Amino acid sequence: MMHPHTELRYIDDKIGFGVFATRFIPKGTITWALDDLDQILEPEAVEALDSDRKKLVLKYSYRNQHGKFVLCWDNGKYVNHSFHANCIGTAYEIEIAVRDIFPGSS
Repeated sequence: MMHPHTELRYIDDKIGFGVFATRFIPKGTITWALDDLDQILEPEAVEALDSDRKKLVLKYSYRNQHGKFVLCWDNGKYVNHSFHANCIGTAYEIEIAVRDIFPGSS
């Protein structure tokens, strides 16, 4: 589940959508946590999908430490990952802000 002080915004045709802070989020804050509504898919199930659905799962999911695909039900699927990320994932299925995140930051 995404932090409540975030929103989805369209960036451009190349990037698509991204998640942006709507309020100040201090360093050390949990910004995302695995939720009961998130889908956890076995690799074999993803491989068996029709090509359109497989393409979407591959675009909007991530693989956890067990190699399973996690497809978030909320805006978590739109989090942009970069070399200058504001958050870091953990082995406990949460992400934590590694620096202060100011309103309007992605």
